[in-house]
Amino acid sequence: MNLSATQKLALSLLPFALISACAGKPGPVGNKAVPEPAKAVELDRYLGKWYEMARYEAPFQKGCDGVTADYSLRDDGKIKVINSCTKEGKTTTAKGKAKIVEGSRNAKLKVSFFGPFYGDYWVLDRAEDYSWAIVGEPSGRYLWMLTRQAQPEPQVRAQIEARVKELGYDWNLVRVTDQG
Repeated sequence: MNLSATQKLALSLLPFALISACAGKPGPVGNKAVPEPAKAVELDRYLGKWYEMARYEAPFQKGCDGVTADYSLRDDGKIKVINSCTKEGKTTTAKGKAKIVEGSRNAKLKVSFFGPFYGDYWVLDRAEDYSWAIVGEPSGRYLWMLTRQAQPEPQVRAQIEARVKELGYDWNLVRVTDQG
């Protein structure tokens, strides 16, 4: 399957298990018992800009740094998603949409960059003040750690790492994102 540069970028920026199967061999399972999201999510507080602190490296995301995600509410009630990535000195952007999974306390979403194809996006845990979030999906192959600051304080990084391990994820698979 030949993918355009935009499609490859979109794959590199989202926990999009359904589509990632088309992009090559998925990464290893880092958690064989992915937990349900720990807390409800207040959408208004979750919206805004996030910086990727770290992730499980996947073949379709290699070389991606300076990763950010911007979420805002659309007129139709869905969420506008704008992801960016710097790779080999060039910043690219992918636009998508997300919808909340009914009954999930706003902690599970379906995200799409390709028309009818949606992938799982679970906010597994978050800080009470929404300064960080841990995002995954049911296969345990994909994991993202997001923060509101490009360079979070060492104690915040340590808190996120400890929580990722408590959730059952293998920290040895984590790749720290260079935010410049």
